[in-house]
Amino acid sequence: MKTAGGSTTAKRRAGEHAAEAVEDGFVVGLGTGSTAAYAIDAIGRAVDDGLEVQGIPTSFQSRRRALEAGIPLTTLDAVDGIDLAIDGADQVADDPAANGYGALIKGGGAAHTREKLVDSAADRFVVVADPSKLESVLERAVPVEVIPDAHTVVADRLRDFGGEPTLRDAEHKDGPVVTDNGNLVIDCAFGPIEEPETLATRLSRLPGVVEHGLFVGLADATYVGTADGVDVREY
Repeated sequence: MKTAGGSTTAKRRAGEHAAEAVEDGFVVGLGTGSTAAYAIDAIGRAVDDGLEVQGIPTSFQSRRRALEAGIPLTTLDAVDGIDLAIDGADQVADDPAANGYGALIKGGGAAHTREKLVDSAADRFVVVADPSKLESVLERAVPVEVIPDAHTVVADRLRDFGGEPTLRDAEHKDGPVVTDNGNLVIDCAFGPIEEPETLATRLSRLPGVVEHGLFVGLADATYVGTADGVDVREY
């Protein structure tokens, strides 16, 4: 079976393989998206079998999935740290010879601000993906979360950077997408991103930007589900 985002079997294998790394007593960051959902479900089954963990969701979506799976939840300010974060990606830089190997673009679900907060706080951050998410160089539009009053100013600055910004519209209502944090999302196309670290730094410095979807130097590994199993890339 395939979905628009890749093979369901590959996603399930990647998510379930990552869930196997969760140990008794862990605090686990629970990512957002279809592949991370398989990890959440697998952790929930382990909890049913007696595993004791606490989860920190990265979005309303992952919180709801975790509650349905029976995973006890907590918050960042209630724990000393996160042992493992498991999250998906919209695109993964997969060429060891290129700049930014292991860099990610996230934010298709507009949850990248909380995802980056949780993923960066983890002792180990594992990305789960299917092969459709792998590219030698990142090239998807980068989601940029902005405070509502700043979206036109930020869009102008993004054009100065050579980007093509588009305010993300909601699919099931009139008007723009509003994040869990009450902000707007600009999707900015830059073409192939040869220097993701440089671009990430420039975006972070823009006044009005809350967070962006370039994740550089955060992932410790990517688990790629395939038709035959799981390929692991350690960074």
